[in-house]
Amino acid sequence: MIDWLLQPIDPDRIHDVSFLVAWHGRAMVLAWSFFFPIGVLVARFLKITAHQDWPRELDNQFWWKSHLIFQITGGVVMLIGFALILLKAESTPDIDAHFYLGWFLVVFGCIHMLSGRFRGSKGGPTAPAPDGSLHGDHYDMTLRRKCFEYYHKYVGYVLLCTSVVAVITGMWIANGPMWMWIGMGCWWSVILVLFYILQSRGMAIDTYQAIWGPDPEMPGSELKPIGWKVRKLK
Repeated sequence: MIDWLLQPIDPDRIHDVSFLVAWHGRAMVLAWSFFFPIGVLVARFLKITAHQDWPRELDNQFWWKSHLIFQITGGVVMLIGFALILLKAESTPDIDAHFYLGWFLVVFGCIHMLSGRFRGSKGGPTAPAPDGSLHGDHYDMTLRRKCFEYYHKYVGYVLLCTSVVAVITGMWIANGPMWMWIGMGCWWSVILVLFYILQSRGMAIDTYQAIWGPDPEMPGSELKPIGWKVRKLK
């Protein structure tokens, strides 16, 4: 069994990668298969936590701070992995797909992280404007805020799905041993099962309502939640 697990996925090729390539792969897998997806799960499903007395307790910052930590850490690790592969002098003729997928993920991954700077002001009772009013891009759900949410949420899922293909092509180029393929398959199975369980329990709650409650008089309360299968609480 041990010999089989250590055997490369393609027995006709050897598994022999340089130091830089090996650590490039490890960094990218850590960023795109661990930090980013965990950060997405936290942001999607933990806007209201189990012990939170919602709607008496509003604007729980746990999901926001955790999401920020996971995404920033993932971004730093991604850039380290990117720098490592740039230092690799030699090229391989069969890496076209992985090459373009990698560039796509790095470029749009950076844009995605920077897009948070354009989400606009928050507003509302917990973050009033300097003049004391409750107005803010998020509280008022301005066009700027809507565009940000549609972009940030949907493009984020596209990047995650693309990263799975990028990791698979990278492992194939490196002719990774069987244990790597099994380990990645098991890990993503855990992520998908966890996603299914949390989604089926209705834990994907509208951000606006999670932060400010169900008051129908608020400017964004009647808007349809932005995001796939996101719901409002009664």
